[in-house]
Amino acid sequence: MPETALAAEPDPAAPVPASSATATATAEPEPEPAALLAFAHAAAADPEVLARLPLHPSERTWVRLEGPGGSEAWIIGWPPGTDTGWHDHGGSSGAFVTADGELRELSLAMPLPTSGWRSLELEDGVDRQRALPAGRGRAFGPHHVHQVGNPSASRHAVSVHVYHPPLPRLRRYSRDGDVLSVAVVETQEDW
Repeated sequence: MPETALAAEPDPAAPVPASSATATATAEPEPEPAALLAFAHAAAADPEVLARLPLHPSERTWVRLEGPGGSEAWIIGWPPGTDTGWHDHGGSSGAFVTADGELRELSLAMPLPTSGWRSLELEDGVDRQRALPAGRGRAFGPHHVHQVGNPSASRHAVSVHVYHPPLPRLRRYSRDGDVLSVAVVETQEDW
């Protein structure tokens, strides 16, 4: 989850039903990335779901939703110029869809193991960049490392993210040229 944010509810960890988005999502016990993406698209297109998220001028905000098949989902507000930094999802698969504004994703075109290393040198050509305007999204598997941000200097972005299994941990990375190093490992207690 984001490093800093304002809670949108008195208890931001408490799930909030996603109304029509929940009803249209696949209810598989172990949803595949495509089902997570379908849920994210449905929630991102639901004005009632999006209306739950207050926006802050300089800090990211989020509200938790109930996701399909035991997954966790979040609506996230992105002030201009904010990003997540490089991170993975602790072995969870996921998906996200931009609901408003535009996000940019920087990612690695190779799966990285979720444990057993502290630093590695990346090969040439593994960097990918993707623009995700409103209505666009992507799914990813359990070994995905990326950085997501709002490139706008003046406009907020809003997105819906969903993870299965619920995030057990999140690894943040520092990057110096082609060297990617584990900076910190966060668990649910840190959020």
